Amino acid sequence: MMRSFIYKATHWEYWPYQIIYIPIAFQWLYYSLRSGSLFFFNASNPSFKNGGFFMESKKEIYNLIPQKHYPKTILIKENTAIHIVQKEIKQNQFSYPIIAKPDIGLRGNAVKKIHNEQELEKYIQKSNFDYLIQEFIPLKNEIGIFYVRFPNQENGKITGIVKKEFLTITGDGNSTIIKLLNQNPRYKLQIKALTAELGNKLFEIPEKGKILNLVPYGNHARGAKFIDADSMKTEKLEIVINNICKQISGFHYGRIDLMYNTIQELEEGKNYSIIEVNGAASEPTHIYDPKHSIFFAWKEIARHIHYMYKISLQNKKKGTSYLDFKDGVLQLKLQLQQNNKITNF
Repeated sequence: MMRSFIYKATHWEYWPYQIIYIPIAFQWLYYSLRSGSLFFFNASNPSFKNGGFFMESKKEIYNLIPQKHYPKTILIKENTAIHIVQKEIKQNQFSYPIIAKPDIGLRGNAVKKIHNEQELEKYIQKSNFDYLIQEFIPLKNEIGIFYVRFPNQENGKITGIVKKEFLTITGDGNSTIIKLLNQNPRYKLQIKALTAELGNKLFEIPEKGKILNLVPYGNHARGAKFIDADSMKTEKLEIVINNICKQISGFHYGRIDLMYNTIQELEEGKNYSIIEVNGAASEPTHIYDPKHSIFFAWKEIARHIHYMYKISLQNKKKGTSYLDFKDGVLQLKLQLQQNNKITNF
């Protein structure tokens, strides 16, 4: 436990976001004073609830995206009976595995890969929030692409790309899964969560050379390693991303997380699927590459908040309003309540 504590303390990517964002609060205050609203971000993405900063429904955002770009998804309301959920799954022709995740999320919390009806029932019984059932995408790679388009410009630009390495282990024929996890400081931090999810499976011994993907989605909080992949940015890729993002009404600022097969196919607009589109609350997650310092992270966060402020100002002039203080505080309280539900899942 002490070694894990020291590892987290000496790697800023694991610091609580409240600490990381302390210097950024002064920039936010400055822009709030200039715009006359703490909640100026509401105007950054006019079609997203609260600009996509808080209390935004993933399903409502999916509904803004042409269906061909994202996996089949259905919304399940809190307290929906198990037999009704099973009926919905059958009617929509889902096959296992599937993905279940909160409709209003928080940093990948409560996202689960569901392999069978028993696991689905367990998720339904435990959830106290609206959630999505989504088709599992078998593509092998995942990236996050940060996109910025000013309202007075025809095309936007890619301002950051993060490649995500999943939490995978390779068997040696002698060691248990839990022993292999303990050999990697990053993976060791996930043992508690993996024990709750996988139980005695962690004591199985994978055969030599067998690769196991224990967390099949690129979630930093669940052990994925984020790699700054700015070198992947090409003119072809920017054209593809522009074409996608311009089909999303009112989307100017945020991060698109997507699965893809090869970068060559993605540059041709083939074999990819959007996992999520995140709005004003998006982070330029390439900052979490272990090679980057906290000073690099502060610079990148500040750069992107500057973009968001400028976009919000331009949209305000076009008629999009900021959130007033009372509504903004209410939405923040609702989001904090939602966060508690998800983190205690």
